[in-house]
Amino acid sequence: MSLKPQIEAIIYAAETPITLDQIVQLVKSADSPADEAELRSQVRAAIEELSADYSSESHGIEVRQIAGGYRMSTKPEQHDLVRSFAKSLKPPIRLSMPALETLAVIAYKQPVTVPEISEIRGVDSSGVIATLLDRKLITTSGRKDVVGRPILYKTTKEFLLRFGLKDVNELPSMEEFEKLVAESFQSDLLPTEEAGETSAKASPAQDAPEPAEGQAEPGQVEAEKSA
Repeated sequence: MSLKPQIEAIIYAAETPITLDQIVQLVKSADSPADEAELRSQVRAAIEELSADYSSESHGIEVRQIAGGYRMSTKPEQHDLVRSFAKSLKPPIRLSMPALETLAVIAYKQPVTVPEISEIRGVDSSGVIATLLDRKLITTSGRKDVVGRPILYKTTKEFLLRFGLKDVNELPSMEEFEKLVAESFQSDLLPTEEAGETSAKASPAQDAPEPAEGQAEPGQVEAEKSA
């Protein structure tokens, strides 16, 4: 059997990006080349063919390399339509504005400590770190070799998946990242809450504790999984 339809089915069925090595192991058979390097080359070529096939305007999806693996995802011009559909199927993951701001700092300054994050944001950021850890958007990355040895934080594979990035080297400029966040997260902040937030900024700066999942929160935004 041809490798191309097999690989197409595997990538389509995978819930998370599937690596080249995983695909090679899955398509191995009695009539596969004895040399695994040759099989890897054939698999890679088949993936490239699939990518070229799906790049045509007649397809609404494409094969993309994300977070070290391959997955099928909707093309950018179809995002609005699919986003509306996805919202009707499942509840979104919610993040507060302080959590999003903290995540942005970690993404661009990683590895970074909580004191460094707080200095950049101008507010105590320790309260939202636990939330980002719980959502698996960040993880620990050892300790900084300074007095007190504070913990370093960095983004995770889940972060790459959330923003559709191959690796952190694909991070856009800060302006483009802000636009990406605006497209990926929708704010339901009410005018009265905005006024309250402005008033709160006049008080000693400190992030409020993150609310439990499902509770309403000021500055709450919705994070969608990339289609």
